[in-house]
Amino acid sequence: MHLTFSVMAWGGWSPAYQDRDSWANWQKTLSEPSSTVTPALPQVPAMQRRRFSRLSRMMLDVAFQCEPAPQCRSVFASRHGELNRTIDLLHSVIIREPLSPMGFSQSVHNTASGLFGILSDNRAASTSIAAGTRSLSQAMVEAYAQLCEDPTPLLLVFGDDPVPPVYNDYTEEFELPLALGMVLAPEATGKPRLTLSKDNKLDPMSYGLLLASLARGKNCQGHLSGFDWNLHHD
Repeated sequence: MHLTFSVMAWGGWSPAYQDRDSWANWQKTLSEPSSTVTPALPQVPAMQRRRFSRLSRMMLDVAFQCEPAPQCRSVFASRHGELNRTIDLLHSVIIREPLSPMGFSQSVHNTASGLFGILSDNRAASTSIAAGTRSLSQAMVEAYAQLCEDPTPLLLVFGDDPVPPVYNDYTEEFELPLALGMVLAPEATGKPRLTLSKDNKLDPMSYGLLLASLARGKNCQGHLSGFDWNLHHD
């Protein structure tokens, strides 16, 4: 299996590297998982923004960085989704406190997708993906399938926040919190070319290296999210 895309635009966010320019200075580490830094998200009114989780802010931030076309289709992917918010709701159940209606309404896995549609008045189709450690690559598979049916560029957004401490023994994801976004299209000249394959021949690659290579205009390759990735700049 070989999936090839052109990266028409991209965005990335971590506490240490919060925009496209800063990713050119990436130094192999993103941030401490305990960091409480949150995207400013100036595009959203403060009264509305304050209700969003950090994950939603991260994913919205990179979506806005990509500047997708109006009514652009989208694929949103996250392994953990709004797990932190769900844990807070479960705690309220345990101590018999009333559940927050706002917290409940934004605890679903497609929260960021829904918020993006509302904020950008985007009524195009949007898909939410959750596939464990392969959530990003499975979102790429979904994007490829959609582009085969309609070559119009689409938006892909991936993001995750560190899991609550109760789950620390079950996952090791040292790059989180992190979000990345890409506007993807079928292969075209003049744009970075991204190829995914199931060859399983390459050494591991980090999300940070992928984003830094996009920022620096450099080629890179490695194994990520269950696939071999090859980024090439013409």
